[in-house]
Amino acid sequence: MQQDLMVTKRDGRRETIDLEKIHRVVIWAAQGLDNVSPSEVELKAHLQFYDGIKTSDIHETLIKSAADLISEISPDYQYLAARLAIFHLRKRAFGAFEPPHLLEHVTRMVDSKRYDRHLLEDYSAEDWDTLNGYLVHERDMNFSYVAVKQLEGKYLVQNRVTGDIYESPQILYMLVAACLFSNYPAETRLDYVRRFYDATSLFKLSLPTPIMAGVRTPTRQFSSCVLIECDDSLDSINATAGAIVKYVSQRAGIGINAGQIRAIGSPIRNGEAFHTGCIPFYKHFQTAVKSCSQGGVRGGAATLFYPLWHLEVESLLVLKNNRGVEENRVRHIDYGVQLNKLMYQRLIKGENITLFSPHEVPGLYDAFFADQVEFERLYVQYEQDPAIRKKTIKAVELFGLLASERASTGRIYIQNVDHCNTHSPFDPHVAPVKQSNLCLEIALPTKPLRDVNDPEGEIALCTLSAFNLGALANLDELENLSDLIVRALDNLLDYQDYPILAAQNATQWRRTLGVGVTNFAYYLAKNGVRYSDGSANGLVHRTFEAIQYYLLKASNQLAKERGACPKFNETTYAKGLLPIDTYKREIDEFCDEPLHYFWETLREDIKEFGLRNSTLTALMPCETSSQITNSTNGIEPPRGYVSVKASKDGIMKQVVPEYLELKNHYELLWSIPNNEGYLQLVGIMQKFVDQAISSNTNYDPSKFPGDKVPMKQLLKDLLTAYKYGVKTLYYHNTRDGASDGQDDGCEGGACKL
Repeated sequence: MQQDLMVTKRDGRRETIDLEKIHRVVIWAAQGLDNVSPSEVELKAHLQFYDGIKTSDIHETLIKSAADLISEISPDYQYLAARLAIFHLRKRAFGAFEPPHLLEHVTRMVDSKRYDRHLLEDYSAEDWDTLNGYLVHERDMNFSYVAVKQLEGKYLVQNRVTGDIYESPQILYMLVAACLFSNYPAETRLDYVRRFYDATSLFKLSLPTPIMAGVRTPTRQFSSCVLIECDDSLDSINATAGAIVKYVSQRAGIGINAGQIRAIGSPIRNGEAFHTGCIPFYKHFQTAVKSCSQGGVRGGAATLFYPLWHLEVESLLVLKNNRGVEENRVRHIDYGVQLNKLMYQRLIKGENITLFSPHEVPGLYDAFFADQVEFERLYVQYEQDPAIRKKTIKAVELFGLLASERASTGRIYIQNVDHCNTHSPFDPHVAPVKQSNLCLEIALPTKPLRDVNDPEGEIALCTLSAFNLGALANLDELENLSDLIVRALDNLLDYQDYPILAAQNATQWRRTLGVGVTNFAYYLAKNGVRYSDGSANGLVHRTFEAIQYYLLKASNQLAKERGACPKFNETTYAKGLLPIDTYKREIDEFCDEPLHYFWETLREDIKEFGLRNSTLTALMPCETSSQITNSTNGIEPPRGYVSVKASKDGIMKQVVPEYLELKNHYELLWSIPNNEGYLQLVGIMQKFVDQAISSNTNYDPSKFPGDKVPMKQLLKDLLTAYKYGVKTLYYHNTRDGASDGQDDGCEGGACKL
C-alpha cells in the first residue's frame, strides 16, 4: 500500500491516508474477540483503497471486509464488523464517536420535529441528567453485524431520502423507555425507565418493529397486528377496505375475515341480479393492502380468512397458485382456511363435506365459532334440507386440495376455529374469535364494520413483544420482566393514537397484549435437549407455565392498581377459568410434568380483582427482532448454523449463538426427522398460551420415496396438530436445497417482532 494515497475528509479537505489510525480502529474493534485477525481485515480493505477515497468509504470498506469473513469457524467477525459499523454510525449521527448528552440531543431532535415534544414537557433537565447517567453506550458493542444493519435500515430515526441517521441504539432504547413510562408518578418513573432500558438494551426483552421504529417520534401507532372483520354487505366491504388502507399506511400487518361474503350466483334484490361472489371483493381487499408502502420500505401484506365449508371453497383454495389467469387468481395476499372438529371427523371417517353459501344457512356461520354442538346440529339439518343450495364433495378430496395448495404455495394457512374458542380467554357466546392475523398468532374477538365510524364495530389490535429465552439466567427472572413488559405495553395502549374508532374501542375495552418468545432453539441447545425426541417436553412445560403465570400475575397486579379492562366480564378468566383448565388432555400422554406455581391463589386473585389485559401471550415469528438480539427466530429451529439474510445492503451472515460451544447440541431444521416432536412442543406451549402460535410444518422430499411427500403424511400432520390443541399453522416449508441457511420472514414486516 502506497503511503502517499490521499483521503477526502468529511468536510472536503484532502490529506494523506493515515494507515496507523485505521489500524488502531480495527485493533479497538477486535478487543476481546476470538479467532479474528485485524491484519486480515485491514489487508482485504487496503486492496480496495484508491486515491481520493472518502473517509466514509474507508469505514464502509473495513466493515464489509470484516463482514465477509463471518463463518462458522470464525463467528466473532460478526462482532468485529458490528463494532466498526457502530463507530461509523455514531460518526454519521453525531460527528464524533462519543454521543452527546441526552438532553442536548433530545432538545435538538424535538426542535427538528423528529422526536415527540412531550419528552421535554414530561421530563425536567434534572430527569434528563439522571437518565443520561443510566445510559451504557458500551452496550452498542454487543450487537452483531446483522443487528446494526437492521437498526440502520429500519429502526433508528433517520431521513430516508438523504440517508442521514440521527441517533444511536442506546439512545433509541432509553427514549422508548422514557416514552412508555412518561405517565408514571415522579417517585417511581425514573426507576421504571432504568429497569426497562436495562431489560431491552441487555436483550432480555425484545420489542417489535412498530415500537422500536416509532415510539419517541410524533407518529403514534405501534400495534403490530390488526384484525378486521367484514360482513356480507357493500357498506361493510368498503369500510373494511378503508380500514385496511389506514393501517397498512401505518406499518401494521393485516388479518381480514371475509368468510361471510356470499357465494357466486346468490340472488340480489329479490333476484334482480346475481352476486359476483367472493373473488372480486378479495381483489378489492388486495388492492387496498398494496396501495400504501410501509414507511417506504415495502408494500403491505395481509392474510384473508374463510371457512372450509364455503360454497366457493374449491375456487378460493387455488387463488394463490401460479396456474390460472389474473381474473380467477388473487395472488398477492395470503389465505387462512378455517376448520373445526366436524371437518376433521368427516375426513377420518371417509365421509363427505357439504359446502354452503353462509347467508343461505342462518346461524351456521356464527355457531362455527361460538358453539360447536350447535354448529354440528345446524350443519346436519341444512345438509338434509333440499331447499338449500349446496354442493357435496368427498372430505378426502377437499382436504387433499387444501394440503396440495398449502404445499405448493407454502402460504395457505390453517386456523382451527374450535380450539381458538374452546381454549380461549374469551367467552365464545359473547366474544367469539373469528379470525387470526397475518402471521397466525393473534386470536381476538372482532365485529364487522358497517361503516368507517361504526361505534359498534371492533377492529382488534395486538401489541407484541417477546422474552429472549436465551438471555435468561433462570425462570425466576420472568417475574420482574413480566411486570416490566405488561406495564410498558399497557401504557402504550393509552399512549398511541387510533385512526379508526372501532380499533380504539376494541383496544380500550379489551387491552389485549401478546408476549411471545425468541431464541428458543438456542434455549434448547444450551439446556442439552432437542426438538425431535421428547427430551425438551418437560423444560418447555416448565418454561411456558412460568411465562403465563408471571404475565397473569403482573396483569392482575395492574388491575389492582388501575382496574380491570372494561370487558373483563367477557373473558373466561372472569368465570374463574385458566388456560390450565381447558387445554387438550392429549398433551398429558407425552408430557407428565406437574404444575409448579400457585395457580389456585392466582385464580382467586383474578376472580376478585380481574385482569388489566384480556390476553397476555402470543408466539410470533420474531424474524426481524431476532436479528437485533442475535437470537434464533421465535420458536423455530435454524436452517443452518449460519443464516444468510438478504437485504438492500446485500447478503449478511448471522451465526447461531455460542456456535463453537454448542454446535453438537443444535438441531437444524432439515435434520429433524418429521414434524411429530415439534408439534408436541407446540401443543405443550399452547396449553399455556392464551392466543395462538406461529408454528410451521416442514418437509424434506428427499426423505420420502420418489422424492415426493405423500399426501397421507400432509394430512396426518394436520390431524396431529389438531389433536394436540394447536390453534393455527403458519408456513408449509419444503426443502429445495437452495434456501438452506436462509430464514423466511413474516412478509409485510409488522405482524412479527
